[in-house]
Amino acid sequence: MTGTNPDTNPGTNPGMAPGTGGRASGDARPHPDARPHPDARPHPDARPHPDARLRPGTAVTPLRAGLHLRGRRGSVTLEGSTAVPVVWGLLEEPLRTGRLAQFREGLAPGSSVRTAVDTLVGRLADHDLLLPAPPAAATPAPTGPADPAVARWIDATAAHPADAAAALATARAEVLALDPASPAATAAVRALEAGGLPVTPTPDPGLPGDRVLLTVRGAGRDRTVAAGRSGSTGYVTAPGSAAQACADAAALEARLAHAAGGAGEAGALQPHEVPGAFAALLAGAAAHRLLCAAAALPDPAAEGDDPRLLPGIPAVLLADARPPRADLHSWLGPRRIDADRHVRLAPPADLAEALRRIAALGEPRCGPLPGPLPGDLPQLPVPLATCTLPDPDPDPDPDPGPATRDTGTPRTLTGGAPRLDLARLEVFCRAAELLLGDDTFTVGAGPGHALGRALRHGAARRLAAAAPDGRTAVDPARWSGHPQLRHWWKTLTDRLDVAARLEVHRAAPRAHAYRAVVRRTPAGPGHGPGPVLGEAVEATPGDAAAFAALAAVTAARTTAAGPSAARPRPSGGAVAPLAAAGARTAAWEDLGWSGGWLADLAGREEAFQDTLHRLSGAGPAPTPDPAPAPEPAGLLRSFGFTVLRTAEETR
Repeated sequence: MTGTNPDTNPGTNPGMAPGTGGRASGDARPHPDARPHPDARPHPDARPHPDARLRPGTAVTPLRAGLHLRGRRGSVTLEGSTAVPVVWGLLEEPLRTGRLAQFREGLAPGSSVRTAVDTLVGRLADHDLLLPAPPAAATPAPTGPADPAVARWIDATAAHPADAAAALATARAEVLALDPASPAATAAVRALEAGGLPVTPTPDPGLPGDRVLLTVRGAGRDRTVAAGRSGSTGYVTAPGSAAQACADAAALEARLAHAAGGAGEAGALQPHEVPGAFAALLAGAAAHRLLCAAAALPDPAAEGDDPRLLPGIPAVLLADARPPRADLHSWLGPRRIDADRHVRLAPPADLAEALRRIAALGEPRCGPLPGPLPGDLPQLPVPLATCTLPDPDPDPDPDPGPATRDTGTPRTLTGGAPRLDLARLEVFCRAAELLLGDDTFTVGAGPGHALGRALRHGAARRLAAAAPDGRTAVDPARWSGHPQLRHWWKTLTDRLDVAARLEVHRAAPRAHAYRAVVRRTPAGPGHGPGPVLGEAVEATPGDAAAFAALAAVTAARTTAAGPSAARPRPSGGAVAPLAAAGARTAAWEDLGWSGGWLADLAGREEAFQDTLHRLSGAGPAPTPDPAPAPEPAGLLRSFGFTVLRTAEETR
């Protein structure tokens, strides 16, 4: 008999708190990157209790030679013998009624049936499908829940049901609203009462009319969840202190209004136009999160396998009234008061993880930073991504930093790369740098990426300022045969019909560092050197020439699409290690393929950074945490991005 844990979606799920509404979760396996919750699995030394029973609501699907069981806290497939369904037919009723001990006593010790039963029960315990004794349903009031529905919810959800039931038995709740008789407030009261808590509705004249605060006391730390609405979009914050919930609610309302269009009033639903079920959804979701916090259960946002959610970052629920929709988003507000908001993720391990974090930071409705997307830009001959810099900043900050002040017309930033995913990352980093102060900071998806971008940018500035007679030109025979150069140069000069010339110079004698520059050919004699279309600094002359030609193609296409807020930096192969991490490269992928080219670049990136560091004399260093910096720096670091202060590179 073997046990597996497939990615399935249970047909039944008892894990929602009674009366709270919301969504049913699927397989409760955590994401591979998720940190284990203290309530996530039973103690490793725990064995099935003689009176253990199947968790309420566990669904069973018989297979040809096995079973598939799925519940709130896990799922398992048992297969390998046609006897498995037969054994389950004998075992199911004792497991569901708590008579496992009596059933086992009727089996001969050492018999094949008892061995099969013990093996099957052990697999269920391994996957947390058995309810440890004593269950919440057996805990009498006042230390246990009086409502059987609440007891079943706890038994289906908690690792230690008796402890969770005792915590809820001592808890009391309060619902604050401008009008305690409003639909949202009354729905919140009903949901909390259905969860077994005594509730006190309290008027608060300082709250907006569409916001309610749900607070639980008496079960450890006081916890608060805010629910509200801005236009046709509602929200539910993550549990936290009252101050944190209020700060998150204010920031979400401001951002939702900004995303809806300026002041956010045009086209917004009026209170009498909001469906009653919408208010009940928000109140039920808020009550569910608060009940889980009070009982020390995992937050509902931590369940399931939503790849958009980032482990370690609190999640907010966003719901739309028209059309009806609700989903969770990883989110940190501008005011991070509670300790769990001062999180700092490890740098992303690969490009896919970096893009997940960019998607969270650039979520269109609540994301604090611009999200780079292809939009309606043409993706040939070079992939392009674009974003609009947030200007003015929608966050209610009484003392905004220089990067968040209103400077007038919104700015659009556009950039390109060999692939769209690389273009999105480059545009995001460049946008963050513009918000932080352009040349003052360099942003990257990890220390290596940020350092590579900063060193290339600094080297390009120094080499551009050097005297022309001090440059060492490289023989075109050494770089003209690079397959990527041939592709991008043909695209620039033939397909786009741009008259240009390319030069490659060595950064220093005997140094494996080269700067390539593409300039538009002057209209006639005596006009001097043409404007720079693209430049790059790389470890080989062929790579430098290829990236410079690619930058020139991007510049030509970007100009055709509209003016960009800033010129791109010559970041070139800095992204190669991140793009190559975990990527499979076929044997036939040579330098003419982007995958093969990036893998080749990744192999010498570290040595190249050492070379640039020696040539510069001193490389950029990470900004110490106490050093003052515009707000986006702290937010970027929380999501695992690296922010380097590079002021010395601009001197």
